[in-house]
Amino acid sequence: MTDRRVSDGTRGTAGPVAVPGGTDRARERDSEGAYEGGRVREGGPVRDGMDGVTRAFVDHRNLLFTVAYDMLGSAADAEDVLQETWLRWVGVDPGTVRDQRAYLVRITTRQALTQLRTLGRRKESYVGPWLPEPLLTAPDVADDVELADSVSMAMLLVLETLRPTERAVFVLREVFGLGYDEIAEAVDKTPAAVRQIAHRARGHVAARRPREAASAAEARRTVQAFRRAVETGDLRRLLDVLAPDVVLLTDGGGVVRAASAPVVGADRVAHVLGRIAPVTSLRPALVNGGPALLVRLGGAVDTVMAMRIDGGLITALYAVRNPGKLSRLDRVTTLETTTRR
Repeated sequence: MTDRRVSDGTRGTAGPVAVPGGTDRARERDSEGAYEGGRVREGGPVRDGMDGVTRAFVDHRNLLFTVAYDMLGSAADAEDVLQETWLRWVGVDPGTVRDQRAYLVRITTRQALTQLRTLGRRKESYVGPWLPEPLLTAPDVADDVELADSVSMAMLLVLETLRPTERAVFVLREVFGLGYDEIAEAVDKTPAAVRQIAHRARGHVAARRPREAASAAEARRTVQAFRRAVETGDLRRLLDVLAPDVVLLTDGGGVVRAASAPVVGADRVAHVLGRIAPVTSLRPALVNGGPALLVRLGGAVDTVMAMRIDGGLITALYAVRNPGKLSRLDRVTTLETTTRR
């Protein structure tokens, strides 16, 4: 593997940094500020001293993470994919790469496909409903309708119904706007085959796609009404904000208490929500580009409750309680569908 050094701008030499992720994948890179703690360090003197290979990865990192997350629905697994992408990227002769962004997307897609097939086997034995790992997102994600739709809980669950290659093709084409030739290289298919797969995936998603998300103002009013009703235990107000056929999905992963099957109907959902302890704190947040509440107990996030709102009513609630999926809620995750070339 090619040796690459990146000065940190404060010392004469750069020390080795172990890439996290287990003994097999913990490779030392002579790049202080390369891939550290699941991310490439950005900005300041570290970035200014990067070589071209490391800089290219940093420039496209948010895009690569979004590709991997859209394909996997798991931030932890997306970070693993980026780690594998980085390890392969630093072994490439940059002189042989015509388009760095396309090359990196191709590596990321292939690694995500491998991870997706592994996840599929893991989900077969998952206890109760499986929900995507929630991400705190900035307001600009909600403003980008297509991006917000692609990472919403509802859409990610629809994408779960696609086969791995269909999902990769759909994400790369419909979300990121890649050409068929570029996608063909990423998924190891012919352009003609990719066109057929894209057509089939679009039809599959269209038949299951949720309706257009509520406006920001409508979502804000609905979340506020829902929050007041839950905090005060006002059953009537709660029923007023829930759609008659509302669905509640709870993901505890077999680790914490959660419903083992979807809860359907306003009365049943209201009954479950009525059990939320009065000592909890409910804080509005933007999760995966949409409205949500962070349920805190003893200062720590106990549940992320994302919502689907239609016509001023909550039509779906996605309650993630699995502690293993709540580790990224201390920071906003940057998502991106376009990048510098």
